Amino acid sequence: MSIKVLISGSGSMGREVLTAVTHAEGMDAVGCVDALTTEEIIPVPGGDLIPFGRDTATMIGRLHPDVIVDFTNADWTPKMAEAALEAGVRMVIGTTGLPESFVAHLETECSKREVGALVAPNFALGALLMQHMVRLASRYYDNAEIIEMHHDGKVDAPSGTSIATARAMAEGREKPFITPATQKATIKGTRGAQQDGVTIHSVRLPGLVAHQQVMFGAPGETLTIRHDSMHRESYMPGVVLAIREVMGRKDLVRGLDRLIGLT
Repeated sequence: MSIKVLISGSGSMGREVLTAVTHAEGMDAVGCVDALTTEEIIPVPGGDLIPFGRDTATMIGRLHPDVIVDFTNADWTPKMAEAALEAGVRMVIGTTGLPESFVAHLETECSKREVGALVAPNFALGALLMQHMVRLASRYYDNAEIIEMHHDGKVDAPSGTSIATARAMAEGREKPFITPATQKATIKGTRGAQQDGVTIHSVRLPGLVAHQQVMFGAPGETLTIRHDSMHRESYMPGVVLAIREVMGRKDLVRGLDRLIGLT
């Protein structure tokens, strides 16, 4: 039987997920839910319109999906998740900026209700490999900084990927990174913000999609590890993989890397 997928969100990522699910073997996009718009959307050029609604519980009751894929915002996702939990529907969540309190609550509820779910900051396989590589490099360098660059419509900063990367870097070390003291900051915030001792700089510009580089420094050398997503389709193999994987789980998984054997 095909996996029935409900898409949460009708923005750029929602439409990309809709197209990917429509073309994936053994999957059916059964509908879309989005409280912020009443627009009907088409899964592929020339395709049929799919059911569209504004209330998650109503759409679940109407369509009986196996999985909900959510790329929306931190205000909408918790509401979607509560409706999914009540109905026993599995979830793949790519929304970033979610508070840890919500993720912890979701983790507890998924285990209690035996509902498979995944929360991940990035679904591009190259981004996951980048995090794996920087975790290794962090053993050998005491100084490191991250520059993350995204389109001007991204609502959160720093990105969820950069936060996850900094945490992975810290896990790869036995002592904190060294952060050189700034003698004089002529403009407040110029040196960025810190996560687990790693300085993160956020760039937001039209023309960008999602890019990140991690720079390590040592006397006489630097090492730069960079990943670029030029189009949202780069996330879709990871999304399709996640949909298949949560069908066989009864708990919450944090990060796609855990599903592909990188941690």
